Amino acid sequence: MPNPIYALNLFDVANRDEYMAYSRRSTKEVQAHGGRVVALGKFREVATGDIAPRTVLILVEWTSKEAFESYCNDPALADLHPHRVNGTRNYIWHLFDKLEDLRPILKAAS
Repeated sequence: MPNPIYALNLFDVANRDEYMAYSRRSTKEVQAHGGRVVALGKFREVATGDIAPRTVLILVEWTSKEAFESYCNDPALADLHPHRVNGTRNYIWHLFDKLEDLRPILKAAS
């Protein structure tokens, strides 16, 4: 069975119309490729850390890395992804393995 992953998306909106063109279609396409939006957020404040703040947070759970890659690389979506690129700036897209608890990380740190 594939291992689920999370895709953390942090970005600023650079062009509202471009990002809206992406957003209107992407929700359906993400779901069709095995993704589920877990959280949407608007930046509030820096609590700690040295990363430059981004305005938008989107957290997507994917059924597997292959599902994420199928969304990114589907030729039928070649006209969709440029709207995300052109509609945003300062984009951070990080992938995380889904864990049930922190034991695997804590064990590796020993």
